[in-house]
Order: sequence, then C-alpha cells, then structure tokens
Amino acid sequence: MTARTIRLGPLAIGGGAPVAVQTMANTDTRDVAATVAQIRRVAALGAEAVRLAVPDGKAAAALRDIVPQSPVPLVADIHFDHRLALSALEAGVAGLRLNPGNIGGAARVRRVAEAAGKAGAAIRVGVNAGSLEPAMAERHGHGAEAMVASALAGIRLIEETGLRDVKVSLKASSVRLTVEAARLFAQRSDVPQHLGITEAGDVKSGTVRSAVGLGILLAEGLGDTIRVSLTGPPEEEVDCAWEILRSLDLRQKGPRFISCPTCGRCEIDLPALLAEVKRRLADLEAPLTIAVMGCVVNGPGEASRADLGLAGGRGRGRIFAKGRPIGSYPFESLAERLEEEARRMGGPGRP
Repeated sequence: MTARTIRLGPLAIGGGAPVAVQTMANTDTRDVAATVAQIRRVAALGAEAVRLAVPDGKAAAALRDIVPQSPVPLVADIHFDHRLALSALEAGVAGLRLNPGNIGGAARVRRVAEAAGKAGAAIRVGVNAGSLEPAMAERHGHGAEAMVASALAGIRLIEETGLRDVKVSLKASSVRLTVEAARLFAQRSDVPQHLGITEAGDVKSGTVRSAVGLGILLAEGLGDTIRVSLTGPPEEEVDCAWEILRSLDLRQKGPRFISCPTCGRCEIDLPALLAEVKRRLADLEAPLTIAVMGCVVNGPGEASRADLGLAGGRGRGRIFAKGRPIGSYPFESLAERLEEEARRMGGPGRP
C-alpha cells in the first residue's frame, strides 16, 4: 500500500517524497546553546529533522528558545505527561513523538491530537517491542501482530480528531521482528513509516544491524523516513543513514567513495590516503563517485569509471577525471590533487 503524504513543517514525508533523514539530539534539551549547536551540526551533515527529548517542564520551556534557531523541523519526544506535549506545541515544534499507551489514556491522546491539528503539527505514533501495552501483549503476544495492533489503535485515536498528519514507527532491537512488523503494517495502512532498529548498539554493531534491517525494507519500497539509532554521537547516525540511502541509490548527497580492501599488491598507505581524502571533502555536497584504489589490478578500471579516481602504484598514484587520465603524482600530493579536482568538478562545498 502506497503511503500517503504528510507534512513535518516544510518537509514532505511519504507519497513518493525522498526518504527523509532524521536523528535525535543527545544534549540536555534544557541547555539551549548546546542543543542548538548540535542541531546545526547535524543539519549541516544532512539531518532533515531532529528529535529532542522533553522529560520535564524546563525542557519544554527551553523549546521556545530552541525552535526559532533551528534550521530544520524539530520533533518533541514525549512520554507519560500529555501536558509536555501541549507545551511543546505551543513552543512551535513541527511534530511530536508519542506512545499513546503511556500518555495517560485515550482522552489525553485526543486532546494532544486536537492541539496538534490546530498547530499544524504532525504526530508520530511510536511503538517499541520492549514497551508494548500489557493488554496488547496479552491479546496478541509480543510479536509483530501486537506491535501493529498497538500502532493502529493509537492511529485511530488520533485520526478520530481529524488529524491526518500521522506517521508510525514500529521498532525492535531484533532486525527480523522490525522487518516483519513494518511489512505487516504496510499491508494494513497508508500511514507513512519511520524506520529504525531501536537499541541497535554502538557505532560498529549498530551500523551493521541498521544497514541490514533498513536496507531490506527500503529495497522493498517500504519506509518514508529513517533514523539510525546508535550508542554514539548523532553525527554518526546521520552519516550512516545517508550511506544506507546512497547504497540503494535512493538519495544522493555528497561523495560516494569506492575503495579496495587492500592486499599484498598495494604499495601505498591506502587507509591513510582514503581517510585524508574523506576529511578534505567532508563538506562537499556534490554527489560525485570517487574511487581511491590501491593497486594495478582493479584500480585503473574502477578509477577510470568513477567521476574521479585514483589508481595506486609504487609510492605514486594516477588520477582520472571522468575516465580521462590527468596525471601521475607522488603519494604525498595525492590527497591535495584529488581535492583540487573534486572541488573543480563539484563546487566549493557547504559555506
């Protein structure tokens, strides 16, 4: 079932819009300066919406200062106290993340939904396998059926108020369960899905598990916005999310790097060279394919087929631009020469 289009501030989600990248700040929301600084950093890296924890009244009050300074739509993450949701809406957030099962009953969910409708804000119904309502778990077990039933019940409560800007997330730490729940929900509703593997782990394991789970669903045409959840800085989450989307040719933003795993034929320090090239081009927005290859077997072919490429030799490298060799250079100058050529081809990067 094709997802309908909703709005999160100026951002379109669903209905064929590009899959949007989200993250969540890990600052104390009550610290306005730190939170705004982090929002701006992740936005510069490609986050198109940012979620903020709102655990108490002080955090809700801080939103009044944070929202006007944010370059992207903000989503307030609310649990247990519906009054925090109402305060966040008054502060001007573009959306709320609610778990209808822990917000204090149907009447309070409807009150929040009515206020969101008046404010022009969206609501994400968030269902996590680890925090299912006891009644749903007793009736349906602890699997995908229970998660989807919980989500649909919450969505019905909200839509009864007339609010249609609703999206849903069905998350589990299990990749298989997350995939099963997302597939099942898509068969039953046109509400856009926010994809993620919750409690995915540290940067290494969380990246792998998120890439597997989100990659399966995105490749099947499911999912309208994603968040990669990592035990680490949100900047890492954004970088990983974009890499997943680039890998499936769903979005293009910034360079896509091709590099070989290295072997005994490699006669340059390829890991150091790749790291330096990526550092130099971190702000480049042009979707160039850049190959940084270490030897003469696959190097020349990959380098010549990329927008910009390098084939390593003995302490040197040959650089190609759009298949045309432009010169052979000593190892010490390769990163600089690649950067010069990339900026000539793709512009100066973000200001």
